[in-house]
Amino acid sequence: MRTTLNLGILAHVDAGKTSLTERLLFDNGAIERLGSVDAGSTQTDTGDLERERGITIRSAVAAFTTGDLQINLVDTPGHPDFIAEVERALSVLDGAVLVLSAVEGVQAQTRVLMRSLRRLRLPTLLFVNKIDRMGARHEALLADIRARLAPLVVPMSEVRAAGTAAARAPRRSWADPRARERAAETLAEHDEGLLARLVEGDLPAAGELRALLAAQTAAGLVHPVFSGSALTGEGVAELTAGIRTFLPPPRAPLGGPARGTVFAVERGEGGEKIAYLRLFSGEVRARQRLSLRRREPGGAVLRYGGRVAGLETVRAADSAGAGPQDRECLRAGGIGRVRGLAAVRVGDRLGEADRDRERPHFSPPGLEVTVRPGRPGLEARLHAALTRLADEDPLIRTRVASDGATSVLLYGEVQQEVIAARLQRDFGLTAVFARPRPVYVERPAGVGEFCEEMGPGVGRFWATIGLRVEPAPPGRGVRFVRDVEWGALPRAFHRAVEEAALRTLEQGLYGWEVTDCTVTLYRVGYHSPDSKAADFRDLTPMVLLRALREAGSRVHEPCQALEIEIPRDTLSAVAGALAARGADIVATEERGESWAVFAELPTRLVQEVRAALPGLSRGEAAVFARPGANRPVRGRAPRRARTDGNPLNREEYLRHLAAPSLTRV
Repeated sequence: MRTTLNLGILAHVDAGKTSLTERLLFDNGAIERLGSVDAGSTQTDTGDLERERGITIRSAVAAFTTGDLQINLVDTPGHPDFIAEVERALSVLDGAVLVLSAVEGVQAQTRVLMRSLRRLRLPTLLFVNKIDRMGARHEALLADIRARLAPLVVPMSEVRAAGTAAARAPRRSWADPRARERAAETLAEHDEGLLARLVEGDLPAAGELRALLAAQTAAGLVHPVFSGSALTGEGVAELTAGIRTFLPPPRAPLGGPARGTVFAVERGEGGEKIAYLRLFSGEVRARQRLSLRRREPGGAVLRYGGRVAGLETVRAADSAGAGPQDRECLRAGGIGRVRGLAAVRVGDRLGEADRDRERPHFSPPGLEVTVRPGRPGLEARLHAALTRLADEDPLIRTRVASDGATSVLLYGEVQQEVIAARLQRDFGLTAVFARPRPVYVERPAGVGEFCEEMGPGVGRFWATIGLRVEPAPPGRGVRFVRDVEWGALPRAFHRAVEEAALRTLEQGLYGWEVTDCTVTLYRVGYHSPDSKAADFRDLTPMVLLRALREAGSRVHEPCQALEIEIPRDTLSAVAGALAARGADIVATEERGESWAVFAELPTRLVQEVRAALPGLSRGEAAVFARPGANRPVRGRAPRRARTDGNPLNREEYLRHLAAPSLTRV
């Protein structure tokens, strides 16, 4: 039976990862013609924008077989603005190939990616590309890799005539005792038994050494290094053999409930959603009903269901003759294209939670920008278009402003340019982007509660709701608790209260999202047949915000915890630039010829620091970022205009309910 390996191809921009993907597919018979990034004919960069810009924007999947192994190649973006795409890819991979350029060497983005791969203990091979380009290095680059990327690497190629058109990278022979000794010394860092043997002069044979290397590579401890050229194909056969040898597919459990992750969403010719689902256990079949869940940014979990209207498993070209049962059944370990899930979004989960895979590895976007159509009257079309794009990238989080414009969250300028181009190309809309502003959050300052009893009359609802708001530990998100019996209300009314409460917390007392709190429903009541779900849905915002007003709310500025590796002689300049921007420098650490600076910095200033670092560090700074502890805003708290009709003002809120508009979409 054929096994499956889901393999990620990662790299910094222009290292040649898409070219390597094409070469692997071509050399293994999956495609008949070798695609070119420059010509825009690659298999994985299928979007017009990707072909025009020559960069990968969305993760793509293509497959080939080697022996009894099917390899699903996941090509990921290299530009930092699309780091969220990389994060989603990491959650579904079994192994990775990290591509470096033999000319440019170890780049800052390479180090960021490698840090994440090592944190996950994801088995990773290194491929040094472009050995035939002028300026290519071999031994010096290996030393640089050990010093700045990964200390434990084992070269698998002998590079000859580097930097010339005659460059070759044959497999390194371990018949040479010196080559075996160097590899064994590297492996002994994590093997005390092997270290004792080496001290006694007992050098393992080539076969035993290869088995030890395979075991430590599978554990994410050591990284074999291959070299070659994706354009000419030199060294790619050796890399393919290395994938088979050192990246064994996981043993996916076939039984039990289905569990998987949606890591990409695209649109079919008719506009229907097609979800890319990686399955970790169980099976999914056509016409099966699935129950999926989504964790919202505030921490709430939303669940929904849908029936699989169509299922196409990702298969290599030589599997085209598989029977209908194989094509319509996705088994553990595989990737499938699923149709029929109208509500699906990238990041949705099938089955029970897997905390390790669902833990974020990169910081969320920290900039908000308002988008307006180039021509008045097209606000609704623009909002609908941005909402469709948010299905593919939920972190942009569309939000309708009070004046009808739509705001989105972004990482940087390149991402904004791509969104603008997609709006023009896919939807015929010219978009005007305002100046980006930082995103803030609110937290309850204390405990507050409010209850409103049902009753007839103008501005009254046939619903009784009592809600309590209290702070939760930082990072906990939002938790909704029922302190009443389920039978006290029809289930539809319970759902209406919870959904409305979570939606209300998107705009706190100052208009920012409220997080790290517990909302408790402690009193309910209804009157049959007058009460409707709409009564509970519309009353909840008024009750919840009054409870929050009693508790009090503080605006916090999101921060990122940065670890910045820089050359030794640039420490003073970098530390001064950080301090001038209000960063809290937590610690510094000497690392050979480099220094690491640990700092907490407001998210709104991170892009500014990233832009300044290359000039301060001769382009050698590497920045590792993760969500940090939010800071209370000093001085006057910033406000954001409300879009919910202001439930704190009953008359204004009732007028909002009586006049449906785009802001209530």
